[in-house]
Amino acid sequence: MILAEPPRLTVMGWLGRLFDKRDTWARMILLDLTGVSYLLFNPDERYAPTVTQWVLAVLAFVLLPLLGRRPFANLLVQTVLLVIAYVLIDDITINQVGSSWALGELVVWAGRTRTFVAGAALLTVVHVAFDVLPGDERLNDAIFSLVIPIGLPVLLGLVVRTSRELSRQAEHRAAMESRAARADERSAIARELHDVVAHHVASMVLRVGVARHVIPDIDPRVGEVLDDVHGTGTTALADLRRLVALLRDDGQVQDATATAIEPGSLPAALGSAVDTARRAGITVEADVDDAVGAIDSVRGLAVLRLTQEALTNVAKHAGPSAHARLRVAVDAGDVIWEVSDDGGQGPGPKPPGGGHGLVGMRERVEVLGGELTAGASGPGWRVATVLPAHTEATA
Repeated sequence: MILAEPPRLTVMGWLGRLFDKRDTWARMILLDLTGVSYLLFNPDERYAPTVTQWVLAVLAFVLLPLLGRRPFANLLVQTVLLVIAYVLIDDITINQVGSSWALGELVVWAGRTRTFVAGAALLTVVHVAFDVLPGDERLNDAIFSLVIPIGLPVLLGLVVRTSRELSRQAEHRAAMESRAARADERSAIARELHDVVAHHVASMVLRVGVARHVIPDIDPRVGEVLDDVHGTGTTALADLRRLVALLRDDGQVQDATATAIEPGSLPAALGSAVDTARRAGITVEADVDDAVGAIDSVRGLAVLRLTQEALTNVAKHAGPSAHARLRVAVDAGDVIWEVSDDGGQGPGPKPPGGGHGLVGMRERVEVLGGELTAGASGPGWRVATVLPAHTEATA
């Protein structure tokens, strides 16, 4: 599936950035500085700024940034100042620009169309009453006198408004396509797990169960191993089926708690993982804080999976005669987890595969806001992390 490309920063995109709400103050201050420059450096001596003009300009300059995030109120205030300017002074440029800019801001940010239509109508009435009706201009000139102060800001605002809406639609479309692609990938993985992996695991569990009952006078030690293999395979099959169900249910995959365990069952689950490692020949010293039973279920599942993977790695890389130490503690809400070993007497038999366990452990920890450290520790190996409190898991 071809995903939509992210929207490019075109001219319309630059206009959208220009009218970003986060830059309202900067935008208004730049407009104020432009107005001050006009008053100070106007080359036409006939329009030398008067005290009244300065007062109206300063009011416009101050109120523009103060009301920048309330565009309709800003337009009302700037329109009132424009009316006063029409009555008291000859050069209304500053107040005319202020009201036009306020109209443009209103068009960009108004939640409903009728809001900026009402604002445009109000400003049109003011211009017609004070600029068009009193004069003897021709109709074409009268219409043109409304285009610059009203038509131009409305047009510019509509361009920015449309650009922002198109950008939102493009982002939404890209997100939907990405979600659909992920759903297809999950469905494909679920099919492979169900049709291939789960089938093989079920066959192994069945054959071990049959062997346990058909072999006469079986050695108790062999029987214990077969029972352990049968129990482990049954648990793995249940986990596979649960994982397939999660992969096929998009709503549950988005909820990290769907793959969690009950907090109170974590100590027993860790004990089971330690017992499994001991049955594989590893000597495990477990130091598990009693407080782990009270941590949240999402981090509890992470601790369990990290422990299972780390102890499995000890058996694979340090051999069945290795000594390992598991430490799980809770400090101020943070979960401190560590597994280390003494290196044993050499690696045990390695199962076929690429060995992605450490990568998966690191990804699981990073999702919960932690950082996994792994490396040599004397003759052995050490892997540890701290899972911080109040983290938000993401799928």
